[in-house]
Amino acid sequence: MNGGDEVVAAPAGPPQPLDWKFSQVFGERTAGEEVQEVDIISAIEFDKTGDHLATGDRGGRVVLFERTDTKDHGVPRRDLERIDYPISRHPEFRYKTEFQSHEPEFDYLKSLEIEEKINKIRWCQTANGALFLLSTNDKTIKFWKVQEKKVKKISDMNLDPSKAVGNGSIASSSNSCSPKPCVANGGSPDRSYNYLGNDFSFPPGGIASLRLPVVTSLETNLMARCRRVYAHAHDYHINSISNNSDGETFISADDLRINLWNLEISNQSFNIVDVKPANMEDLTEVITSAEFHPTHCNMLAYSSSKGSIRLIDLRQSALCDSHTKLFEEPEAPGSRSFFTEIIASISDIKFAKDGRYILSRDYMTLKLWDINMDSGPVATFQVHEYLRPRLCDLYENDSIFDKFECCLSGDGLRVATGSYSSNLFRVFGCAPGSTEATTLEASKNPMRRQVQTPSRPSRSLSSITRVVRRGSRSPWS
Repeated sequence: MNGGDEVVAAPAGPPQPLDWKFSQVFGERTAGEEVQEVDIISAIEFDKTGDHLATGDRGGRVVLFERTDTKDHGVPRRDLERIDYPISRHPEFRYKTEFQSHEPEFDYLKSLEIEEKINKIRWCQTANGALFLLSTNDKTIKFWKVQEKKVKKISDMNLDPSKAVGNGSIASSSNSCSPKPCVANGGSPDRSYNYLGNDFSFPPGGIASLRLPVVTSLETNLMARCRRVYAHAHDYHINSISNNSDGETFISADDLRINLWNLEISNQSFNIVDVKPANMEDLTEVITSAEFHPTHCNMLAYSSSKGSIRLIDLRQSALCDSHTKLFEEPEAPGSRSFFTEIIASISDIKFAKDGRYILSRDYMTLKLWDINMDSGPVATFQVHEYLRPRLCDLYENDSIFDKFECCLSGDGLRVATGSYSSNLFRVFGCAPGSTEATTLEASKNPMRRQVQTPSRPSRSLSSITRVVRRGSRSPWS
């Protein structure tokens, strides 16, 4: 999805609403073709430049796309956008490559099946023209390098092709098509022997010229190679991975712990956050998402199922039991109900590009937080307010535990998040004075009427969050 055909200088005040249009559709289906479970996308991520896009599916595959219109009038498109230069066409992407990232596994110690579904993808810093990314399923993180490789072949040798010498290598003549034996190392000038013990005569007049083998390059192929595998560090399902701005470390988070890794060391990690109580019956809160600060390598934030966001500083201590700041919205008097804590659970957080703001998503709303003001969010966007009268029904079929992700635009003027029907998402303007609120349908038929009634696919209870919330009293008790 992209904006209008032109990018013009923004006037003073709130930004103008974007003219949303379909640009490209990948994964077209023929009439009557059923969607396979393994083909459903479960993770998607742009790199920082916007020139590459990675998607992961439930079958454990990662598919990469690259932007093809990065040049316009000899100037990179990103530079044109920065100076508000009119651009006459939409960004265009093409399929780049794909590879199998994860396979289904079985944990024999716990008698647990581990799905191959990709939970998260994160791009790492590029180097020497190669692309690097992290991908994870529920238990294992992998570090991938994608690089163009030229297929090379050795040819144009001057040995006799009719004689296989020693290891079966083929010889070819340098002067004519007639067989001409060559001199083996250490042989006499008038007779030599090959490795098979067969003797042959030195050609009359000697060998006119010796030609070294020539290495020729054929086509260029994209090769994906797994550089590291980070495993056996999480007892619960991994819900987040995030790269550090130092380019050397990253974090991975599950329901109870956050681990710090070095990209070059796969057999050791450091546990920096641990919320597991001594007695699991006392568990009331779990980690739902974690994210490094985009510029400060010592800062990270993580959210919880109680609707709070904690900002921690890695310089304070090795185990970050205490937080630097706590972001939690005060509860309105008289508004508490059985569903209050359930719908307050934060499913995803994202830092703004400059690191000043944190965007969080709970079941009902999007909230924008200023890291310098922990008294409450600076903006709240209603996403599922129309579902409030139906919370009892949503609790009965477990829809109330569904998780939605969120993101901010690069300029920080808009925020977006998912909704129901699997192909609806909401976009809100977050600039001061903006009233923009758009519902978009990600469909190959952009003219199709939008359906507001939530249609939720069946899914299993896989998160410890549901266990924590199910332990509460019944809404009808």
